Amino acid sequence: MIVLHGGPDFDMGYLLPEMDLLRDGHRLIYYDQRGRGRSADHAHPDEVSIESDVADLDAVREHFRLDSPVLIGHSWGAVLALEYALAHPSRVSRLILLDPAPASAADRAILAESYARQLGPDVDRENRIRDGAAYQAGNPDAVIARYRIHFEHAFAHSWNYETLMARMDSAFRRQGNQGLLTARAINTRLVRETWQRADFDLLPKLATLHIPTVVIIGDRAFIPSEIGEHIADSIPRAKLVKLENCGHFSYLECTSQVRRAIDTFFAKASTHPAAKTVAKRAVKRF
Repeated sequence: MIVLHGGPDFDMGYLLPEMDLLRDGHRLIYYDQRGRGRSADHAHPDEVSIESDVADLDAVREHFRLDSPVLIGHSWGAVLALEYALAHPSRVSRLILLDPAPASAADRAILAESYARQLGPDVDRENRIRDGAAYQAGNPDAVIARYRIHFEHAFAHSWNYETLMARMDSAFRRQGNQGLLTARAINTRLVRETWQRADFDLLPKLATLHIPTVVIIGDRAFIPSEIGEHIADSIPRAKLVKLENCGHFSYLECTSQVRRAIDTFFAKASTHPAAKTVAKRAVKRF
């Protein structure tokens, strides 16, 4: 099971330790996407694209000699998983999409409208931070201040929000100003290649995917439910699981429910002709 983190300017650290709870039944492989986290050394934003991210994921698959692993993607990582599955459908055995980000420009517009409505006047406060000299210079204090606003409405429970903020604070300080600026430039480039393109729309293409898929969303996520529903509706025989009283980081807030949904998915997907068993007791971070 290859784990794909979100952002796209984050690294894998925010997923741990909760995601590791799957390791008792699955071999988990984590990696920081190029230019982010521990994959930032010598990376130049101009070299990173959707195409390179798909190629890097394929390189990870080849490195571990996997014919068709499970892909589990959170938020932006779910979009990357879909891009990879569309490019290499025979190299994916199953898809687990946690709290997926929009798979079309139209759904991105729905998210932007919902986001502005949820934040209300805090949108102006967030914009002031983003326009400030400290944020523009990649100052970790300014970056975490911005994300405290950004994710304030992404949780059903405040203590989970504080847990995520503590992890991000640690990650941002570890990356430092230059690392944060590199990740931000990559984020800008990837967003320009996807959500900012008027013709970006993976949904019609998803009808070609005959890969067992589960889409797991929370009912209290700051990403509107219809975004995950549109993805599930577009993939033949995909299953949608909606968790009650759960936000955008479902693996953190609703760990046991997510685990049950994944276990149920594997039990049912095992009868699908495209399914393959990949369960082992190990964890590898690449």
